[in-house]
Amino acid sequence: MAEEDVVPETFRVLVESADRKFARVRDLPSYGRAQGQHYFQKVFKAYMRLWKYQQEHRPELVKAGLNRWEIGEIAGRIGQLYFGQYMRTSEARFLVEAYIFYEAILKRRYFEGCGVKDLRVRFKELRFYARFLLVSLILNRTEMVKVVVEKLRALIDDCKANFRETNFKEWKLVEQEILRFINIDTTFTIPSSRPFRYCAMLNCHPNSVPYVARFHAKKVLKFRDAILMSYHRNEVKFAELTLDVYRMLQCLEWEPSGSFYQKHPAEPKENGVAVDYSGASGLIDMNLAADMTDPALPPNPRKAILYRPSLTHLIAVMATICEELPPESIMLVYLSASGKPGQINTSHVETSGGSRRTRKSMWEVILCKSPSLDLVWAQVLSDPFLRRLIVRFIFCRAVLSAIWPPEGSDQYLPLCLPQLPNSLSPKSDVVQSCVSQLADHLKVSNYFHFGDS
Repeated sequence: MAEEDVVPETFRVLVESADRKFARVRDLPSYGRAQGQHYFQKVFKAYMRLWKYQQEHRPELVKAGLNRWEIGEIAGRIGQLYFGQYMRTSEARFLVEAYIFYEAILKRRYFEGCGVKDLRVRFKELRFYARFLLVSLILNRTEMVKVVVEKLRALIDDCKANFRETNFKEWKLVEQEILRFINIDTTFTIPSSRPFRYCAMLNCHPNSVPYVARFHAKKVLKFRDAILMSYHRNEVKFAELTLDVYRMLQCLEWEPSGSFYQKHPAEPKENGVAVDYSGASGLIDMNLAADMTDPALPPNPRKAILYRPSLTHLIAVMATICEELPPESIMLVYLSASGKPGQINTSHVETSGGSRRTRKSMWEVILCKSPSLDLVWAQVLSDPFLRRLIVRFIFCRAVLSAIWPPEGSDQYLPLCLPQLPNSLSPKSDVVQSCVSQLADHLKVSNYFHFGDS
């Protein structure tokens, strides 16, 4: 073999080896703690070796005919692997790493200039945009989502114009899905809205800390896993991520305090001029995630996201997770469906006012101090995610109770077993006063029924 052929041939062998390993893990289920972990380590190692090799031998590979879109495809595969690991482990660092690679592909324009008539590459670019959108959504990178949506829309229009014999209806549906998703999700219309993720600064109520701490002296259950699924018809979704599951997913994660979550422009600029990455060498800082995650935070509970699973599939997933749960651990099952016939969904307004935060702090104290607190709740209240969900349930139940006339309002209330203390029932003074004050603040109190009114 000629010396100039050694580098391209080695590169080709590395690509084929990495692709074979990738095919093994691509369709593995995203639930279970030990599911294919051995293969993931191998495929990560193969792609990192391939990535490093193309960095070190870029001039020779370009001379031999390496295309920029091929570099983008390798980076995209690495991004897929990181995102897959995030879905299996819920570790934020994997999600951030996926974003880093996808963002580099976009900014360095790896798929641009590959030839307008290359349909195969155009489909690769479409899939890249769809995957990047999903990662950006979960990370709440709203500005980047808007940038990528525009690029996806432009690419679909360009493909329809240049490949008239090809049907792009499926990709138009993808475009419509993401547009509907971001139009309905309030985080894209209210820039100052609070994060769904648990933020110690915003969600931790100092007054309740000593009362929560007393549970640690007794037996407590650890929140380890969650199953999130939805069965609504015509629900707002992107890919297989529905809007309600998207919000629940974030509610069960910590909000990192790193620089990554500060507001940044979606397009890089220097002195007001956009930076041109079209000639970049493919160097991507793979250690950048260390500056974007918070090592001081506890691990997130693992989450299995299921889209309209069959009963047998759901039971199989639950059995797998339960079998792998450590001792004295619990699993949360979130099932969103239409409910009983005739039930009416009532929207509510989320605010971040200080008085409401103070009220919820008081609710936490009452909940933790209550002598009638059931042992089941006492064993889980030390977990901040579950404690916040319980307090929000108390608030939601109170709002639903007050919005209906007193006679027959119980039929619209969600059930809670074991029962929570009566001191936090919808009819208790401390709960009703909070809902009443919020209704007055929003000037909607005439729609509610409080006490004898």
